This record gives sequence, structure tokens and C-alpha cells, in this order.
Amino acid sequence: MPSPEPEHTLVVSAAESGQKLLQYLVRRLGLSQSMLHRWIRTGQIRVNGGRGKPFLRIADGDQVRLPPFALKMAASAQAGAPAAPAEGPRLPAFLRRGRFGKRASLPTDLALPPLIARQGDIWAYDKPAGLPVQPGTGHADSMATRLAAAFSGAPFLPTPAHRLDMDTSGVLLVGASYGALRLLQDAFRSHGMVKEYLAWVEGRWEHEAPRLLCHQMAKKYSGYFERVETGAGRDACCIVSPLLRGERGSLLHVRLITGRTHQIRVQLSACGHPLMGDGKYGAASNQGFLLHACRLILPNALPDGGTATFETPPPWTGGRALGELPPSLTDASCQDMIAEFLTSRTQ
Repeated sequence: MPSPEPEHTLVVSAAESGQKLLQYLVRRLGLSQSMLHRWIRTGQIRVNGGRGKPFLRIADGDQVRLPPFALKMAASAQAGAPAAPAEGPRLPAFLRRGRFGKRASLPTDLALPPLIARQGDIWAYDKPAGLPVQPGTGHADSMATRLAAAFSGAPFLPTPAHRLDMDTSGVLLVGASYGALRLLQDAFRSHGMVKEYLAWVEGRWEHEAPRLLCHQMAKKYSGYFERVETGAGRDACCIVSPLLRGERGSLLHVRLITGRTHQIRVQLSACGHPLMGDGKYGAASNQGFLLHACRLILPNALPDGGTATFETPPPWTGGRALGELPPSLTDASCQDMIAEFLTSRTQ
């Protein structure tokens, strides 16, 4: 392996190991993907002395030689970014703008929410309602932004592994290394993650026992605004178990089997029980809805191959408060429902 050239050579850290070369450079330099791809294609970027390829998987200790002007370009791009907070760390370019490229303002306080637990490079935060996971239209404040500010200068920025709606509170998992992020994302995609929520809904829930809900759902767009409707589209399935049933409202325990956009909100609304405060899929409201991600269970996450459980109680107070979390919906009857649904998809 060639000796490093500090002026324009990057050394891959353990946290960055496993990424594709192009992905690594975008994260590390904050320059446009098209420019970096052109540098790779024309041989201006080399890995361990050899010619690099965009989808080459890099490993801990690899040396990535850049064009002599690359680091200056990256520094110049960062110099044009507003500090967040004032006199604080600068944010990557992709977090300084909201959706559709609009520049968004940042608050002066970018404190992270409480850390629930760590399992190696898997971190769990208690996301509050009202804080988006990613920056969006007209706002740059988000969990991703706050992580970038808190860990500015880290070889690999801790990255949220999944999404929660802005007004949904609860467990949010973050990968502090590329390996951990990929493990989490693979678990979500393969349905290897148990995802449980608590939801206050309008009206009295009719069923006393856990019930399997299955719908077909599709996204509909009106300009930039997204809405999900039932009746056609992709399969969506969850298990719902009532905790409290009242005439004016019910508290439900929900286990997701699939992970569609707005899934719980849409499915419960389709059953005639929209979330309390959900103006998009229920009655008009100026307050946020009452949905909380209370528990995530990840198999094979511990060093000994054991299961890691991340959980946190909802922040609700007054008559909506919950004294303790219910047991997980992982008993045999729920497993039978899940098996039935998965079997039906393959037939």
C-alpha cells in the first residue's frame, strides 16, 4: 500500500468501511455526485494506488487519492454555509437546504433529544413530536441536521436509519457507522424489525382482541402535497390491540408488519377511527396527532447474537398519560397473523 499523501489523500476509517466509493466521497467531501463520478471515470481518483470505480466497496485503512484541488473545493463549498448555531459547526450542503433546493433557516438551539440507549454503533433517540427526521420544504431543522451539528468533523456522520412523521414521537434508530446503518436499513427492509406504536384514536374501537388490518394503499399528489389513500396500490398490514376503549376515544397498541408512508394514520382512518388531532386524515385540527413509536426490537443486534430492545414511554400527560408500556405484541397469536399475511403475499 502506498504511503499517504496528506495534501490530497483520505484514509478510510472503520466507521466508513463498506461504503461504495462514490457514496463515500459524496459524504466526505459534500461535492456534487456528478462531478465526483466524472473524476472517478477519468482516473483522477485512485484507491490504494489503483484506479477507482464508483461502486467499489472501500475498507478500513484504504487510501483514496484525490485530485490536488479537491479538498480546496470542498473547503470552499463549506465556507459558503451558514454556521449552525452561530459560531458553531458548519453543516453539509445537503442539510443546509430544504426540499426542492430552497434555502432554509436554522434555529439557534440544535440540541439533540434524549439518548435512550446505545448498542455499539446503533444509537436510539427519543424523538419529540414536531421535529422532522430530515430537512424539508422551508425548514432545515431536523434530527439529521442536529446530528450533523453535534458530530461535525466525524469521518461518518451518525445517520437516521428510518423515518418517523414529524408529529410522531418515540424511538428513532441512528447508525453511527456505515456498517450499523446498513444493518438497520436491511432489518427494516426485510421485516426483521419489530415496530410497535401507541395511538389515541377517535371513537370506541369495536374489537376486544388483537386484530389484523390489511389494506392496499397508494400515494396521491396535488402539487407538492402528498396524501395516501386506500383501495389500490401496495399491501399494508398491521396488528391492532386495544388498551383502553371509551366512547370518545380509544388507546390502541399497533404492531406494523409493513412500513408504508402514513400507514397507521391511513389504516385507522379507513376503519373509522382517525388519530386524535390528525387534520390530514381525520377532523381538522391545529394540534399534532397522538402517535408514539414506543418499541423497536432488533434481532441479532448484540455481540452474542441476542436481541436488542429499544423502548420509551409516550410524553402524553393528563387524561392521555400512560403509566407503563404494554407487553410486546410478539405472542403466538400475533405470529400466526403475520405468517398468514406473508403467506398470502406469495400465493
